[in-house]
Amino acid sequence: MDSVSQINKTTRYFNSYFFLTFFSFGALFPLLTVYLKEDVGLTGSQIGMIMSISPVVMIFVQPFWGIFSDYTQKPKQILIWTLFLTAISGIVFSFMGTYAGLLILAFLLAVTQSALVPISDSITISYVQRVKGNYGYIRLWGAFGFAVAVLIAGWLSDFFSLKVIFYTFSAALLIATFVTTQLPKESQAISVNVRDGLGTLVRMPKFVMFLVTTFLIFGPIFANNFYFGLLITDIGGTVTGVGIAFLLAAGSEAPFMRIAGKWINKFGLYVIMISAASIAMIRWTLYFFEPPLYVVYVSTIAQGFSVGLFIPAALQFVRDISPTSARATAVSLYTAVGNGLGCWFCTFLGGFLIEYYSVAHVYLFFGVLTLGGLILLILIRLSEKKLVRISKKNLLSRKS
Repeated sequence: MDSVSQINKTTRYFNSYFFLTFFSFGALFPLLTVYLKEDVGLTGSQIGMIMSISPVVMIFVQPFWGIFSDYTQKPKQILIWTLFLTAISGIVFSFMGTYAGLLILAFLLAVTQSALVPISDSITISYVQRVKGNYGYIRLWGAFGFAVAVLIAGWLSDFFSLKVIFYTFSAALLIATFVTTQLPKESQAISVNVRDGLGTLVRMPKFVMFLVTTFLIFGPIFANNFYFGLLITDIGGTVTGVGIAFLLAAGSEAPFMRIAGKWINKFGLYVIMISAASIAMIRWTLYFFEPPLYVVYVSTIAQGFSVGLFIPAALQFVRDISPTSARATAVSLYTAVGNGLGCWFCTFLGGFLIEYYSVAHVYLFFGVLTLGGLILLILIRLSEKKLVRISKKNLLSRKS
């Protein structure tokens, strides 16, 4: 078999891995809150506590997986075992009916699951750099998998019961475990020494302000995956309807991610980020008024614009404003604050808002947070323009 054929074959395995892994995520997490509320009968605060465990674990446990992977130099073997253990945890989860037991299982599930994306990303990036492949194209299969999974899991839940989400989740991961055995044995460090360069970064006002911005904007974006299903069912949608909504929302991200680079080059990072954040804020605020179901379905297309554009633009912004020596640390902090801390904060408080008010108030909360992030973005942009004007004025004064 020639090298081109081998590369194409290996790429298909990577595509399959990301499709299956994110298929498992899409089958479980968007409908998990519905299951905990309707089948188990938990309160809003209890649901918020369970759903907030995963982002907290991600902050603290992911560095451990990086260290362990670097120490053993066997990321592929670690990935196989964590896939298998995560699948088993999902099956056990379906049999647990007590709040304390669910908390423990949610923690164990999060510990093993937190290894899946960073380790597989490391293996994939190492591979595409070696063969000069396209990481973005491979990663898009994850978005497709997530979108398709929610639709299928929603239909199966209506036909059988909500417990089917756990079996679908575990089945996809078990198949992904087999696919992983066919991946190349790449070995590239995924851990980042956060202390390296931290002192430099915290003395950069623009970077610190942007960390707060990502906390305020990414928190609602990722927490929406947990509460969107409850919004749909509260305004009269079915579980299959939840699947359709997520299919539209997640499916719309892929085309925007493909054009993100071109739009960033054409319009600039600030225009893209401010526009994406504005669309997200309008979407969250709209949901507070509990619009008709068809309006919610139409509005899901906004996720492609807001998420599909903001994520690549924000990552590039962090890399651009950070010193080269501290770039890896900057990306690590940006991920931990936005994806981890922000998601935990919104998920945790969202549970209490549901218990004492309604899921509509959760989205009002999301809208207010996103507005705060939007204001900070504008302030960062204005401060940068002011610094540019001062620099030009000083340069002209020196010449004269």
